[in-house]
Parts: sequence; structure tokens; C-alpha cells
Amino acid sequence: MMKQSSCIRDTIDQQKIDSYSNLIAQHKRVFEHTGKIIALIGNDVRLKIIWLITEEYLCVCDLADILQMSVPAVSQHLRKLKDADIIISEKVKQTIYYRISDKYNETVTHLLKLIPKEISI
Repeated sequence: MMKQSSCIRDTIDQQKIDSYSNLIAQHKRVFEHTGKIIALIGNDVRLKIIWLITEEYLCVCDLADILQMSVPAVSQHLRKLKDADIIISEKVKQTIYYRISDKYNETVTHLLKLIPKEISI
């Protein structure tokens, strides 16, 4: 049963409503997954981390110093991003560096376009 709407319109374009409803249903997993990524990146600390590691590969100590946070606190944020496959780590000698995963590079790049260009280095 269709939910009653309180909007005022002359006619209902049922074909349009059905078409978009079907598209959303077909791509339910895409919307859920993208929503999860946006929620993770929506945290200001994680957004800063994402922005920083798109500018340059950084280790947890660099990130902690830049963000003026403890290494354990930054590590927790990195873990959440890594668990969602948004970032990956690469070990070079004894140091682990972080970067955006290829899987989400395009999505992250698109989202970061919302940040004003004047803060770019």
C-alpha cells in the first residue's frame, strides 16, 4: 500500500515513482555501502586523515603530530578506515604508511572536492 503524501500536486507520475523506486531497490547495497563510507569520512578527524593521506603518504606518528593527537587515538581512526577498506597500509622498513585504497580512490577524491582548494599545499 502506498503511503499517503501531504504534498499538493495536480497529477501523480506513477511511472516515474516506480522507476526510481525500482532503481533504489536494485542498488540498495551501493547506497548502504556508500552511506557507510560517508558516515566514516564524516567524522572530522577521519576526514582530516583522509585529506592528509591524499596529499602525501604519512605514518601514524606524522598524523598524530599534525593533528596534535595521541598515536593511539589516531590509530583507532585509522583502524576504522582500514576495516572499511577505505585506506590501506604499506610497510617500508619499520614504518607503516597509509594511503587511500584503489577501490575507493575515486569516491574519496570526489568527496574531497568539497574542501576549498585554498587549503591545498
